[in-house]
Amino acid sequence: MALIVQKYGGTSVGSLDRIRNVAARIKKLRDEGNQVVAVVSAMSGVTNKLVAMAEELNDTPPERELDVLLATGEQQSIALVVMALQGMGVDAVSATGRQAGISTTGSHTRGRIDQIDPSLVQAYLAEGKVVIVAGFQGTTEDGLIHTLGRGGSDLSAIAVAASLKADVCQVLTDVDGVYTCDPRVVKDARKLPEISYDEMLEMASTGTKVMQSRSVEFAKKYGVVFEVCSSLNDNPGTLVKEEHPDMEAVVIRGVSIERSQARVTITDIPDTPGHSGKILGCLADAEINVDMIISNIASDGMARHSFTMHTNDLGRAQAALKTLVGNISPDANIETEAALAKLSTVGIGMRSHSGVAAKMFQALGDANINIGMITTSEIKISITVDENDIEEAARVVHSAFDLDKKPSL
Repeated sequence: MALIVQKYGGTSVGSLDRIRNVAARIKKLRDEGNQVVAVVSAMSGVTNKLVAMAEELNDTPPERELDVLLATGEQQSIALVVMALQGMGVDAVSATGRQAGISTTGSHTRGRIDQIDPSLVQAYLAEGKVVIVAGFQGTTEDGLIHTLGRGGSDLSAIAVAASLKADVCQVLTDVDGVYTCDPRVVKDARKLPEISYDEMLEMASTGTKVMQSRSVEFAKKYGVVFEVCSSLNDNPGTLVKEEHPDMEAVVIRGVSIERSQARVTITDIPDTPGHSGKILGCLADAEINVDMIISNIASDGMARHSFTMHTNDLGRAQAALKTLVGNISPDANIETEAALAKLSTVGIGMRSHSGVAAKMFQALGDANINIGMITTSEIKISITVDENDIEEAARVVHSAFDLDKKPSL
């Protein structure tokens, strides 16, 4: 008998028929003699509707009350899934984030899981029950409802699996695994049978929407092997796990894209210690996530800092930086550019293979696609291009590295 933790996303429970399908899948696992805990998201579209209602009443709804409101979406889902299971003769019970022992810290609407007390869930399992847990939520040490932000249900599932020491963790969604690129952009993209934590982390942080990066970080930290697979069929998914030597034979694992990027460049800054920290600290205080960062010194000895962020954060970034930059130097300027996209190639094989960047840039040059910013890590190369060129850029790079072909190990 295995202990299986599953996570079902919003599209998987997006209608009553989908909920019946989820319940049937869980029942099948239970009938096979397994213990099952399922972490469930709000029904597709529900969270957006709740946010829209809040904003219709208040242009800037208080985040504490938003947490109270948004948590009801998952609570609706878990109750409906349990009702469907009980209708099929399965002994099941729901648990909110608080009942599941999920303790959180951080700001409202952007909570972080601090620890989990799995005792109640373990007690339900010992009684032979299937447990359906509300994803995306927990409670602060003061007992306040706290939501976990984007990808919160994935994080909930990984954390619950770690706390229960589950045998299997499955993240079930409307896609059947992790692909070498978005199949809607690259038609010959190939599903990967397995991928390392580090590769998945880089792909998640550079635009692959299957998993949020912090969920992968949590899984790596606690050694939770998980499978990304479809809730709509029984096809094998993609296993995310520790890397092994055979993985390094594949130079590039995949190509990811991220649209709606903007660049901020601050010029004519004195090249003295501490200014970079002040600039990035200012953005951190405004809770703006900065992605690519490039700094250099011009021939006149003045520094230039460039960084990218989501386009939605551009206005707040300009407002946050305006006073600070003026105080640093009256000659400093803030330049911005929107309508950008980011293209990244990822693969742990880069560690032992040279020429990856040259091959990537040559392919883009042959396609007459201009490159903006460039950043690299040990297993990733990221560039910015004009947003209108991103799909062609993805196809060109995908083809250059033969990602449509199964690698020979």
